Amino acid sequence: MLIVSLLAMVVCAGAFALVYVRADTRVQVLAVTRAVAAGQTIAVADLRVVRVVPDAGVALVPASGASQVIGATAVVPLAAGSLLTESQLGPAAWPPSGQAVVAIPVKAGRLASGVTPGVRVLVIPVAKEGEAQPAPSASAAPDPVKATVVRVAATDGAGSFVVSLLVARADAARVAGAAGDMSIAVAQD
Repeated sequence: MLIVSLLAMVVCAGAFALVYVRADTRVQVLAVTRAVAAGQTIAVADLRVVRVVPDAGVALVPASGASQVIGATAVVPLAAGSLLTESQLGPAAWPPSGQAVVAIPVKAGRLASGVTPGVRVLVIPVAKEGEAQPAPSASAAPDPVKATVVRVAATDGAGSFVVSLLVARADAARVAGAAGDMSIAVAQD
């Protein structure tokens, strides 16, 4: 009776392990470990292997394809922690047609909380300190410019930043050449 009980436990454990292994539909794919700019060559340190259950509509890069990915160029900016897809690799196509990337200085206190790469924002021109504010009329106040944050970099210990923004090409010169200071507010479409 003891031998039969032990044998039944071993058979049940083996059957459970076999069912569990076959039920695991996860596959090994490549994920991005740190942010990669568009046009940058992908290095070994930029990738890691993760196990996921893939969706049929997403062409993820399998872990076995790492040798083809290393040395390839990122077509678009890649966010840290994102899964790598085949469409993100190839010759650089950044910025997209009809858009431009501009960098603007932003003083301490003029950058909204939560402004990180990928966030949609409004770039609002404001008068420099000591300058008179424009009269409150619809024609005097410059319109804010819609943009997407590409990068935020601190410039000094005083809280100033340089913010790289993706804007419509028609707005690029207006944002980059603004005479006053800029304020950046988080926006929802």
